Amino acid sequence: MTQMTKQLMIYERAVPVSSETHRDWSIQAGRSYGFAKEINSVPLLAAEFAAAAADHTIVFAGEGDAVFPSVILGQRDGHNAFVGGDDAWKGGYIPAFLRRYPFVFASTENNSQFTLCIDEEFDGFNTDGKGERLFDAEGNRTEYLEKMLKFTSDYQAQFNRTQLFAKRLADLDLLEPAQAQFRDADGKQSSLTGFKTIKRDALRQVAGDTLAEMARTDELELCYLHLHSLTNLQKLGRSDA
Repeated sequence: MTQMTKQLMIYERAVPVSSETHRDWSIQAGRSYGFAKEINSVPLLAAEFAAAAADHTIVFAGEGDAVFPSVILGQRDGHNAFVGGDDAWKGGYIPAFLRRYPFVFASTENNSQFTLCIDEEFDGFNTDGKGERLFDAEGNRTEYLEKMLKFTSDYQAQFNRTQLFAKRLADLDLLEPAQAQFRDADGKQSSLTGFKTIKRDALRQVAGDTLAEMARTDELELCYLHLHSLTNLQKLGRSDA
């Protein structure tokens, strides 16, 4: 029995982006996803549900206030079925969590301030001018770095909105533990645990005024996108064999 990834340690050495330290640094990103080849799930923002549901299985992971949507990327520990032997993405929607890498926001303890950081261990960094520069010759942010700052900022805003959605589901007691069953080409059966799904019958029993509010905020649509995406589990089993 395999558990979904609990710690997403793709950031090995995240440090604040600095014109003093990284003035001559360039980055080649979006080519290699080797950093993600050993994780079988990543967080998913609410804004991504519609795009991700066509290719991925959307579930919920974590406990209590830490519950958050995720996509299942592999049926086994240490294996991502969407990353090929050449470390390229094999097709389908790429979650923003991975597209954001190697950038990330670090926050103060009370989340009042955020600092843009990069994982200096990302193998796409170089000082040979290959790819996109982080700073220009005068030490100012390049257009690329400004774009990534906005992308990371937008991600954080959507993260907060997604937390509220997940909290509503938890408060309404709509989530239940689940597991996925797979059978490989040789007939050997395996299972994946450590995630939750929405109880369809319980969703039908939610009070009308609450359902109306969830419809207005698009949360009801998110629920059904999640339920529809569960049909992708067997497709994952075939591609991950």
